[in-house]
Amino acid sequence: MSEAHIGVARPRIDAPDKVTGATKFGADGYVHGLLHARLVLSTEAHARIRAIHGDDALSVPGVVAVLTAADLPTATTGTDRAAEPLAREEVVFAGQPVAMVVAETEAAAEDGAEVVMVELETLPPVVDLEDAMRPGSALARLVEKAEGGSDLESIHAGVDHGQEDAEQEQLSANVLDRVQRKNGDAAAALDASEVVVFGTFRTPWVYQAYLEPQVATTWLEPSGTLVVSTGTQGSFVSRKELARAFGLPLDRVRVVAEPLGGSFGGKLALIEPLAAGATLALRRPVRLVLTRGEDFLATNPASAQVTHLRVGARKDGTFTGIEARMLVDRGTNAGWGVEGITSSLLVGPYRWEAHDIVGYGIQTNRFTFGAYRAPGAPTAAFALESLLDELAEKLGIDPIEIRLRNAVVEGDIGISGNAYPTIGAVEVLERIREHPLWSARASLPENEGIGFAAGYWPGGNEPAAAICRVDTDGTMTVVTSSVDMSGVDTGFAVIAAAAFGLDPNKVRVVFADTATGPYSGASGGSKVTYTVGKAVEGAARAARVKVLAAASQELEIAPDDLEVVDGVVRAIGAPDRSITVEEIVGKALRYGGRYEPIEGHGGSAQTRGAPSVAAHLSHVRVDRDTGEVELLRHVIAQDVGRALNPALVEGQMRGGAAQGMGWALFERLDHDEDGRLLTGSFLDYAIPVAERVPEIDTLIVEVPAPDGPFGAKGIGEAPVVGAAPAISNAVAAATGVRIHELPMTPPRVWQALRQDSGPTETPA
Repeated sequence: MSEAHIGVARPRIDAPDKVTGATKFGADGYVHGLLHARLVLSTEAHARIRAIHGDDALSVPGVVAVLTAADLPTATTGTDRAAEPLAREEVVFAGQPVAMVVAETEAAAEDGAEVVMVELETLPPVVDLEDAMRPGSALARLVEKAEGGSDLESIHAGVDHGQEDAEQEQLSANVLDRVQRKNGDAAAALDASEVVVFGTFRTPWVYQAYLEPQVATTWLEPSGTLVVSTGTQGSFVSRKELARAFGLPLDRVRVVAEPLGGSFGGKLALIEPLAAGATLALRRPVRLVLTRGEDFLATNPASAQVTHLRVGARKDGTFTGIEARMLVDRGTNAGWGVEGITSSLLVGPYRWEAHDIVGYGIQTNRFTFGAYRAPGAPTAAFALESLLDELAEKLGIDPIEIRLRNAVVEGDIGISGNAYPTIGAVEVLERIREHPLWSARASLPENEGIGFAAGYWPGGNEPAAAICRVDTDGTMTVVTSSVDMSGVDTGFAVIAAAAFGLDPNKVRVVFADTATGPYSGASGGSKVTYTVGKAVEGAARAARVKVLAAASQELEIAPDDLEVVDGVVRAIGAPDRSITVEEIVGKALRYGGRYEPIEGHGGSAQTRGAPSVAAHLSHVRVDRDTGEVELLRHVIAQDVGRALNPALVEGQMRGGAAQGMGWALFERLDHDEDGRLLTGSFLDYAIPVAERVPEIDTLIVEVPAPDGPFGAKGIGEAPVVGAAPAISNAVAAATGVRIHELPMTPPRVWQALRQDSGPTETPA
């Protein structure tokens, strides 16, 4: 075993194929007899389906079928998107699929979909989050939701649902869940505080904006097995959802996860039931590729949120009490929401003497809520980190210093009542405070400001398994069933190489499907490296035991006195007594071979979390005449556990920061008063393009996770969390005006600069 290759920047394994166009994505494969599907989407946000007329579509040459909910062989009565791929009786958002045209060509399917007539009886749409909560308000769904359903929430974070509250509020049936987290007397703590600040913060629906729209191809094998080739974050999750939706045994569903063209939480069993339902109904292969417009309308973006927040502190900067009321727009997702996650993250990586936080999951007629990188965390951090800056200003304490005085350390009790595991909050804050940009804030030109904010992500746990096999040429093959979204295969190669004793260039990584591979959970929640990577490490160590056992017999040296270094098994302290791994495997993998195949199986079932903390500095210039915010420079420091490959780590940090810039300044999915989407294309929905993203300095902080592979932890979620509040705090520093709603578009900033900048919000 050798750690010499840990911490070395190296190119991604998949880079050559992706940059040359050789990689085949979900829409690229050939299937004989393939049919193409096109969706018919609802134009109303809430309506009863009176009739669907498909005769004109069936007259289009090449159209094979017009399918409605009654034509799909679903086997459950749930109202989630897997159980109800096409709306049955009631439309609950504008963009919901109500019919599907299947044809011999994509053009015929599109032509057919344009002439399908859908008769709808319009119902009152529920689009105002606060109105939706009030008793007697119109209901977003008239058909009652079924109990049970999918368990997709567990993919993103292991978060409990808080305590039961004895106080019963009068709420409408649109409120699907109420989560309370309470410890101590927060009201009394706030009353006793020297300084209390409060505000109401609003964040919009945000689209994941991946490069590759949703895609799935399905067919039946001669055995009757349903095969699903799809761009998904989780093959085993998709298999489970499809088996549930259509009443199939698990072994009759095989999911092949194709290379992903981006996802960020949005691709989990969403369109697979549509393609699979068509295949099961027609007994032919079917491919469904969403257009970009359909992807905007019919998928599952991050939800809007309203956060009423009040926090207090003593004169010395000690945080006292925190009270919050968080309204989470679930859209039409009755199965799960982020109120449990966001309410747990609102306290940030800080100690509080008392807290009382209530989160509400509210159903409206907007989209189907889904996950987006660190679901629920950016919205919580925007509210908290904004008010912490106000606290620091009122107390005359440096913004980073006040956070350092309250930063949690290992052993502190968190909001869940459990002790924090190893966490690098203090180290990250200290590291970013040292950056020259922070000390430059006192000498900035007019209308420029530097803001700071921090955020964290608790990480996720899920069992996983992996296989490592060494071949006769001395190379190793790693087999997992995880989905590579961010270069994890390159990380797996380094883990396996270090655990076994090979050069990473002699390790290849294979992603298997659900019929042939070991179990792996979905890629999400910053847990792949931490869980699957740990399984890879175990499998490589198991293979190493076998190669040492064989070498022991060849060299007549005890296994404990041997080591494996760059593919050579040698005596410790006497490297001249050695044999190559290739020689040993050659003696094993042959007729009459003397040794077991050199391969190992490894598994992991992590029970302790590995939170990652990231802090941001942002330097902005505000044009007071137009309200435009120009990003000048950005810094991110993050605890990554251990950087297996610094190049990949920095890529995740920069990518998360850039997406946080989108939250802060550009991105919002707007609807009209009738619930119809107004920003359904990249002409209307702005994202941070390259010319708008400034230089981003990355500061890697390593606080090894005790249970992670070589100390590594999942890092993908944390970098997005604090970016938007850092930019918001920078705007406040530049203008003296604090904006409580994202994104901070030029019209919004311009208007705020011309209004009274005093507090206008009422306490929570």
